Amino acid sequence: MRVQRPLAWVLLRAAGAFQRLARWVCTEPDGRQALRVRPWFAVQGDKTLRVNYDLTEHSLVFDLGGYEGQWASDISAMYCCRIHVFEPVPQFADRIARRFAKNPRIQVHRLGLAGSSRSERICVSADGSSIYKHSSDGPEIQLIKAGEFIKTHNLRPIDLMKINIEGGEYELLEHLIEEGLVADIANIQVQFHDFIPGAQARMEMIQQKLRKTHSLTYLYPFVWENWRLNES
Repeated sequence: MRVQRPLAWVLLRAAGAFQRLARWVCTEPDGRQALRVRPWFAVQGDKTLRVNYDLTEHSLVFDLGGYEGQWASDISAMYCCRIHVFEPVPQFADRIARRFAKNPRIQVHRLGLAGSSRSERICVSADGSSIYKHSSDGPEIQLIKAGEFIKTHNLRPIDLMKINIEGGEYELLEHLIEEGLVADIANIQVQFHDFIPGAQARMEMIQQKLRKTHSLTYLYPFVWENWRLNES
């Protein structure tokens, strides 16, 4: 004979199952990121924090990881400043170049800034394209040592540098700190990524070193953060 379970018992078991599922989801990479971005979305960070800066038409801005050029477009519309967009993925760079073809204040570079000059093969995956993800048939891209590029083209001081380069931020920032070039950057807006081995420790070390020259203006771990140059 089949035993009829009380409705309360059934609901309790179901609630327990959903709680276990939720805990499992939140420990998976996508689940962790979903939790991380929730506070960011709550303040509409992409429309507020990422574009609200003390910039003018005379300001110099670097956009590292241009992708479709939307952030550069927003900054240009708000401040009419000079912008250098760095996008090493050929099809993305071509698209950005067409988008800003009639805007002489936005210059597109078909390369990426890094700690050393070299060629790499990149896994193309929309705005998640990265040299740190395996790809046997991705296009070859060019990376240029950031310090040499900045000094050769006399592009400093930089009022704002946005960095969203899918794992390359660690190497780049370590290089800029070592070369002392961070002192020439008034604002560093960076998105760290956690799929790099030792990401947490490496990020914390970079943050510790940045505190010598900059102060945090906002921090949403592994989403977006901004470092502003100290006035002294």
